[in-house]
Amino acid sequence: MKESENTELRKMIKLSDADVFEKARSINQELTFSALEKEFRDAGLDIKYNSLGLRDMKTNEYTNLAGIISDQCPYTVKIAVFSDSENTVFRDRKEFGGSVFEQYHKTADYLSVCNRISSDINGFKRNDNYDYPVAALRECLLNALIHRDYSYSGSIIININESCIEFISLGNLVEGLSKEDIISGVSICRNEKLAEIFRKTGYVEAYGTGIRRIYSLYHNCSVTPEIIITPNAFKIILPNMNAANSPDHSDLSEHEIKVLSELKIKKEMTPLQLEELLNLKKTKTYMITRHLEELGYIISKGRGKTKVYRINE
Repeated sequence: MKESENTELRKMIKLSDADVFEKARSINQELTFSALEKEFRDAGLDIKYNSLGLRDMKTNEYTNLAGIISDQCPYTVKIAVFSDSENTVFRDRKEFGGSVFEQYHKTADYLSVCNRISSDINGFKRNDNYDYPVAALRECLLNALIHRDYSYSGSIIININESCIEFISLGNLVEGLSKEDIISGVSICRNEKLAEIFRKTGYVEAYGTGIRRIYSLYHNCSVTPEIIITPNAFKIILPNMNAANSPDHSDLSEHEIKVLSELKIKKEMTPLQLEELLNLKKTKTYMITRHLEELGYIISKGRGKTKVYRINE
């Protein structure tokens, strides 16, 4: 069967029963729920497997919903960090599996590490500004985990570079919804029982508010989030607020931009480390750092073997 025919068949099944996948029998019946049990304990709740939709009311077998929530969840979140805006040069990569709750916590922890802080001094007050609003990262991650189409076997993809973070989840919008609908707050949940479990455990407050909240967090920024919808995927792009508000680097060379990008991450680097980063000889590297110092982008501390370069805050 051709892929286009597979897509149409999948669409017909969904139109006949919106949450058929959640209800269907899980292929794996050897499931455990330690992550789910912890979430319910922390929320002061008792787990009722049948009423939650984790077991079929007639056969008592585990459903696909149980498979998603279980410690044996077959889906994952993949994160890639890139050195370039075209997302071609890898800097780091991670993959998180287990229960969707475990995926949420591990992914959120990693994103918090990637969410750098830029500081400025206003009088006697220091202002710390994250690259991305913490609440926006949380909403994008929850949106991807709760609303993705689990009838597809692929992973949620998160791409990170200097200018933005992309959250890509599988599945088009629920039939009848448009991009304008979800931005305005209209919500039809694909995975109703999964969303209800996240609501019970305190991760979701009200349906349909997440996307609006994300946009509101950028109301004072020169750039705004972007939503891209294809026949089989949903992508939301969060711009790096500090990068958007930083000075124009059009006067810098590719090597100079690379030095600044790496110093923002590592905080300080020696001349030798910069030589290795740029794959250039000592004299050429020195000319690049001297130019950056003259422009006021970086400063140097120490001399000889103790010399290091830092971003000029």
